[in-house]
This record gives sequence, C-alpha cells and structure tokens, in this order.
Amino acid sequence: MDGTGSQPSGRLPRRVHLGYALGSLVTGAFGTVPGLLLLPYLTDTLGVAAGAAALLVLLPKAWDVLVNPVAGRISDRTRSRWGARRPYLLGGGLALAVLFAAIFAAPFGAGPAAGAYVAVAFLATATAFAFFQVPYVAMPAELTGDPAERTRLMSWRIAVLALAILVSGAVAPAVVTAGGDGVPGHRWMGLFVAALIVAGAVGVFLGTRSTPTGTVGESEPSLRAQLAVAGRNRPFRALLVCFVVQSAGVATVLAGVSYFAGQVLRAPEAGPTLLFACFVGPALLVMPLWTRVGARVGKRAALVVASLLFAAGALALVAAPALPAAGVYAVVALIGVGYAGQQVFALAMLPDCIAYDTVRTGRRQAGVFTGLWTAGETFGLALGPGIYGLVLQLSGYVSSSTGVAADQPAGARLGVLLGFTILPALLVAAPVLLLRAYTLTPAQLAAGPPQQPAATAGA
Repeated sequence: MDGTGSQPSGRLPRRVHLGYALGSLVTGAFGTVPGLLLLPYLTDTLGVAAGAAALLVLLPKAWDVLVNPVAGRISDRTRSRWGARRPYLLGGGLALAVLFAAIFAAPFGAGPAAGAYVAVAFLATATAFAFFQVPYVAMPAELTGDPAERTRLMSWRIAVLALAILVSGAVAPAVVTAGGDGVPGHRWMGLFVAALIVAGAVGVFLGTRSTPTGTVGESEPSLRAQLAVAGRNRPFRALLVCFVVQSAGVATVLAGVSYFAGQVLRAPEAGPTLLFACFVGPALLVMPLWTRVGARVGKRAALVVASLLFAAGALALVAAPALPAAGVYAVVALIGVGYAGQQVFALAMLPDCIAYDTVRTGRRQAGVFTGLWTAGETFGLALGPGIYGLVLQLSGYVSSSTGVAADQPAGARLGVLLGFTILPALLVAAPVLLLRAYTLTPAQLAAGPPQQPAATAGA
C-alpha cells in the first residue's frame, strides 16, 4: 500500500484501534519521563543549578518547534510500500530508544560537562521523537473520515497513553531507587524506558500494517507557508494555542512530582510512585465516562469541563502541607480525572480540524497540522519544566551532586508547593477562554470537499 488511496469511512476493526494505540507507549514514555526525572537528575545528581537546568531542559525541546513541521512535510511527501507514515514509526522509534538511554549514560560524571552532554543528547533525542510523533499523530485523519470513529480511536490511544504514563512515570523512579540512585540508578532507568519505547514502536508498526491510510496530499514547501495554512483555520488556531498552554501546565505537574514528594510530603522514595499511580490510575477507569460525556455535550464543552476539574484539583493542593497523605493522593486522583478528559478531547478535536480544512480547501495536509501541533505540544511540555526550574531558582533551591536532594530553606519549599499547584491551575484553566473561537459543527465536517469545475471541451 502506498498511502495514496481514498480516505476510508466507517468503523475500524478493534485490532486497528489497539495497534494504533500501542504508539502511545512511545509518546507516553518520552512525554513523561524527561519531564518527571530530567530536571531533578540535573539538580540533585549532576549538581547543575536550578536555573541552568531549566534552560538545559527547555532549549533542546524548543528546537522541535522548527523540526516538527519539517518532519510533517517530509512524511507528507513520502511514498513507500509501507505507506507515508509507517516507515517513520519504526525508524524514528528505534532511534529514539537508543538516544533516550544515552541521555542518562553520564559519561562525564557530574558538573558542567555532564550538563552540556545531557543537553546535546536530549537535543538528538527530541529530533528522533519528532520523526516518530508527527507521522503518528497525522494518521487518524487518514484512517477514517468519521468524526465519531476518530473519537473512539483517540479513546483507545489515550487509554494506552494513560497506561504508558502510569508504567513509565511510576516505575521509572522505582528503577532509579532499585539501581542504587545517583548515576547508576538513572542508567538502569534509561535502559528500562528505552525497552518500553522499542515495544511501542514495533507494536504500532506491525499493528497498522494492513490498514488503509487514505489520501496523503502535497505539503506546503516552507514553514512560513505551513503557518499561513494553519492561520487560516480558525478552529485549529484556537485549539492549538489552548493545548500548548495547557501542556505547559501539565508539564509543571510532571516536573514537580519528585520535588513535591520530597519537600512537601516528605516521602522522596515512595512518594513519586504513589503520586503517579493516583494521577494516572483513575484515567484508565474514567475514559469510557468521558467518551459518553463528549457524545452528550460535545467535545468542546467536555474539554472545558475537564480542564476546570484539573485546575480545581491543583488549587486544592495548596493545602497539602495541612492535609493527611491520603487526602493529598485523593486530590491528585481528581486532577488525573480532569487530565484524562483534557487529553482525549483535545486530541479528538485535532483530526476534526484537519478534516475541516480538507472540506474547506479540498486539500489534505495532515502533516502540516500535526507538525505544528506536535511542535507546540513539545514546546509546552518543555516550557513547563523550564518554568518550574525558574521558580526553584528564584525561591532559593539548593542543588546537589550526591544523588540525594539537599536540605532546602523554607522559601524553596514554598516554591516547590506553588509551582506544583497554583501555576498549573492557571495554565490549564485560563486558555479555555480561547475555545470560544472553536465553532466546528458536525454539519461542517459532514460536508464534502469543494467541487472542482468540470473540464471544458477541447481543454
């Protein structure tokens, strides 16, 4: 199959739902573990100052703002017997696994050279991830023309994503501890996550091998032209800005887990694993409920509800120092319920924006939109730890090269708390106001593409 056939419609087989969803093992692991462990790895194992560590985490992923649209353009133009997208699922995924393990190899020990090495390795890893993620996110708009079926496809994907986040986010800190903490523990953790990425890349490549991928059209020739295409799609523009800001909010929570567990809960070993279990575990249970909510009230309204639920839980955590541990974990579970809905509806609305653009222009350019989307998401996920690291720096956080966090002053502990609660609440709640510009209706999506004028005689 060359990936240039007509777009299929109707329901997809369950094996396609599951096969496509397996790619979330890759996106979940890479989207979670660096945001969770890279900042504390730099500050508490390599001895990098919090402000410098924030830049080392932010800048390599900000590079993807340029790389992701390029990856989308390249995959749009690819023609192979495996289709336009699938070669990158395998090649990009395997390269990502090797480079991820290299991030935590620590060949230079601790200090400035070690920090510089992490930045370079992280840059290479982020580039490999772009060539996996962009084709992966582009596929749903080409797998089916049915908006409801895209929601079902996203529900499977988000369910596996939640499982990947739970496994990678909860187990990775435990692997660090079991491996002896410090540099040795992080090396073992890098290998563990690399194996998870390999499983996801091979799984999605094989799981979508017999699936038609619809029409893959020509892409715009430059980043400027791609931005112009996206700028003319008002619903996409509103959804993208909202999701980027919300991704930064989610990423501040991820970046703060280890710090919050150690400095607020006083549970540096078991705390991160329990926090992740409470955050992601409920998401696996409520996913069918969110799907029904979306069917009843619409995707946009459901996204607003989920976002406000997330923000309310984060604000409630300001009282964490006065709450029993069980109460803190219960509130984190509430945040996880909101996070599940926020993810599923944003990702279900993206293919609708792509389909709407096809209806409006008659051109299918999924790679353009998903390239910009993943660039924005990656930037948001990098911005979160960057902001959190800046908060730590301003609040006086003390770095360490021992593999164990140093004793912190009261101001630093307050910074840890506020960066984990009020900051993500604002970043997730405020951008829902932008969704007033998202006005897509089922009727608009059901309309056919513009009719081409018939050729005149003798033309």
